[in-house]
Amino acid sequence: AQILRGGRGKAGGIRFADTPEQAGSEAETLMAAQIHGMKLHSILAEEKLMIAREYYLGLTIDEIEKQNLLILTSAGGVEVETAALSDSSDLARMPIDSMSGLLPFQAKEMAARVGFKGKELSAAADVIERVWKCYRNYDAQLLEINPLVVTAKGEVIAGDCRMELDDDALFRQEQKLQALKIEPREDKGRPATRLEKAGAEVDKIDHRGVAGRVVEFDGDIGLIIGGGGASLTVMDAILRAGGRPANYCEIGGNPTVKKIQKLTEVIAGKKGLTCLGVITNVLSNTRVDLVARGVIKGLANAGVDLKQFPVVFRVPGSWEDDGFQILQKYGIKYFTRESTMDEAAEYLVKLRNEIAEKK
Repeated sequence: AQILRGGRGKAGGIRFADTPEQAGSEAETLMAAQIHGMKLHSILAEEKLMIAREYYLGLTIDEIEKQNLLILTSAGGVEVETAALSDSSDLARMPIDSMSGLLPFQAKEMAARVGFKGKELSAAADVIERVWKCYRNYDAQLLEINPLVVTAKGEVIAGDCRMELDDDALFRQEQKLQALKIEPREDKGRPATRLEKAGAEVDKIDHRGVAGRVVEFDGDIGLIIGGGGASLTVMDAILRAGGRPANYCEIGGNPTVKKIQKLTEVIAGKKGLTCLGVITNVLSNTRVDLVARGVIKGLANAGVDLKQFPVVFRVPGSWEDDGFQILQKYGIKYFTRESTMDEAAEYLVKLRNEIAEKK
């Protein structure tokens, strides 16, 4: 079963067959089933291996050390996370420099550390080197071979693979993905909504800055917020105050007025919206006046009456005085850097509740 989820074996997503007739029957059963709540669109048929030993091989980014990390353990197969923590498993870790890459002797060293010997060691090292090349060439953030199989004949074979690509590098991978008939997709466990698709298109308008990455929720408080931890702080503040966000999104890196305008149009066009909060931390690389112009233009194009629709703006930073003058001209409530993001979020929820009481 080809789904964006691990643990397929225990969920009934891997079947075995001895004849073509059995294979057809099992395929029909799989295509009619849901694995981890997901409907299948494709299955992969492979030769059944006579497994002697199983390993786990992975490459990912160590967020703490800010470098690539190679992992190899003898605890491959089902529930590898639990098995790797046991005393009986061998676990080898090696940081990989992005400039020099993985060197052949390092691949052999990793294989030897988990017990590979002789011809199997050379074969395992070859797989490790090819996995590194694939990881780099496809701009992956994660590449896992689980299980890495040693067969009864001593062959070393990648039994299954999982790869996650860097979203920001997908433009470099379009031709490769097309050749493999893989459609670009986001690992959300559900199809993107119309609002999310529209937000993604906004971010593609040009390369300058970020204005998109929309995730839709079922609330009624629209949000245009900065990325990273500050955006999560705003979301938490809205929830703590009793509000229900209608969306998550990100702006930053000095996006153009047009991108901010189009993003505002997308969010303001969501049905059932009662108010809008434009709230970020203090910005150093994004002009506040450009954000203000974009938001006002977007609201105007969306047909929003600023006298009836509450908007709260808390975006201090570069060119803030110019931005605040623009907001003041249009009667938009704004908070300066002396007020916290939490205070702005609480005020926004208060306005929302006052609207609800009047209804």
